[in-house]
Amino acid sequence: MNQQQANKQELLQIDEAITHIDQQIQDDKKVIKQIETSNTWKTSKAYRRLKQMVANDEKVERTQFESIIEELEIALYHADDRIAELQLKDTELTKQAIYQQIRDLKKEGKLLSFLDTLIQDKKQHQQNYREALIYTARLYMQAEEEDQQLLYEKILTGLTIEEIPEFMIRAGLVEDAIPLHQASSFRGSLNMRMRKNQMQPGLPEWPLDDKRTAYEFAQKLEIPTPDIDHEIYTIDTIPVKEGIVLKPAEGAGARGVYLIHATEDIFDVKNSSTLSTWSELIESMQRDLQTGAVEADAWIVEQLVYEDRTEQQPARDIKFYSFYGKVGLILEIVRDPEIRQCWWTVSGERIGTGKYEESLFHGLGVNSEEIAMAEKISSEVPVPFLRIDFLRGENGLVFGEFTPKPGNYDEFDQQTDQLLGDYFLDAEARLIDDLLQGKAFHTYKELVQQTDMMETK
Repeated sequence: MNQQQANKQELLQIDEAITHIDQQIQDDKKVIKQIETSNTWKTSKAYRRLKQMVANDEKVERTQFESIIEELEIALYHADDRIAELQLKDTELTKQAIYQQIRDLKKEGKLLSFLDTLIQDKKQHQQNYREALIYTARLYMQAEEEDQQLLYEKILTGLTIEEIPEFMIRAGLVEDAIPLHQASSFRGSLNMRMRKNQMQPGLPEWPLDDKRTAYEFAQKLEIPTPDIDHEIYTIDTIPVKEGIVLKPAEGAGARGVYLIHATEDIFDVKNSSTLSTWSELIESMQRDLQTGAVEADAWIVEQLVYEDRTEQQPARDIKFYSFYGKVGLILEIVRDPEIRQCWWTVSGERIGTGKYEESLFHGLGVNSEEIAMAEKISSEVPVPFLRIDFLRGENGLVFGEFTPKPGNYDEFDQQTDQLLGDYFLDAEARLIDDLLQGKAFHTYKELVQQTDMMETK
């Protein structure tokens, strides 16, 4: 909210308060008139005259009392500040108390029976707040456009996309419309994308989730890729090699990924730990399967890309959150000796997003040519969103993988979620327009058809 909007809001609040005071004055006048015409008031006339005489003698003493009252009011003012501070801290205490209550219920075997009550209470509270906010908006439906816009913008911040009523959306379609930023959500868009994939399995981004298919697609676009062994291995058949990366054939993120510098120097990427023997590697891979960190005993081997081969410094990750030809956000990660992250805008600004706040560092960033490369790849896939992951090698970026569904995408703060949500909606609109204009996506279609033919053989 800019200063002009803040001033306007303050004026509206003052107008509202004046209206309230005027109403109170009118109500008080009615009460006074009723009192003055009552028999009680008439019979107390002599008492009031006597009280006035006594009051003159008490004027000095009253001044002393007023001084004490003023001091108490000052103390109360500071006490209110202290109470507000304690209430903020109590929010965290309450959160911990809730967690403890849930843990206690689980220990007592009562959590599942309590769950229905918890869900119902949440729904009821949400419904109550929704009704209060929407009714507030309705009270300003006939207000002047400028006043209405200010109030609607504020109310929208308290509503989720499915809670926004039609009459507020309608206000976003007129000239000088209120911005509907709150209707955009990366989290919501990806959630809906996952639901669409349930209803229509095999959305266009998912064939590229296969690492071998992804590498072939990148190569067709003349994007550098690591050397890859196209064989799929099990734990029992993995070749003992050095200078390789071992990773699950399917899956994203660092789970089950091992950097094998040498047979006695193996780095477990997910756990940021070093294994000193091949048998330790096998044991760790077996734990990956047992715990569900890796879904299947199917592994691929590829070239280990170094940022500095002499120092055996593994390449850092550069992940582009790409929205059909536009990069919206960039994540840079170093994993050795510990995992650290850095978020970048396309303009080169280092920002916070609500994710990885405890492990942020000042990374190196990317250049415009690297952003353009990611956007080129993104524009060749007929989907609104795809994260495109690279490794920063000694000679520049090397393609890593496509990620249709980044892990923990629900953890972005509201500002970032809405920003990426806008990117997603814009990408959907541009994609539909390009499809209507006849864009064919030849490279993508040829690859998918080729992959389908190989799978049917």
